[in-house]
Amino acid sequence: MENVQLTAISPKSWQLLRVAADYTQRAVEREVDGLVQAHISMLEGGNRSLSEPRRRLLFDLYTAELTHTQVSAIVENF
Repeated sequence: MENVQLTAISPKSWQLLRVAADYTQRAVEREVDGLVQAHISMLEGGNRSLSEPRRRLLFDLYTAELTHTQVSAIVENF
């Protein structure tokens, strides 16, 4: 899933990827150093964009738990 444009992923898709991967915002906060729940909330709410490296970390974290078909369905339809 290297070719996914992370800047093109909608806030709703970020939220759905997280939930589909079975992560709460607090669990993500524990997994990713330097990232707090407020950052995730703002990304999912469309109020803030994270840096490319942080978005890549989140995307990799979430997609490690999902199939290519699941990720494609979420990113392409939401």
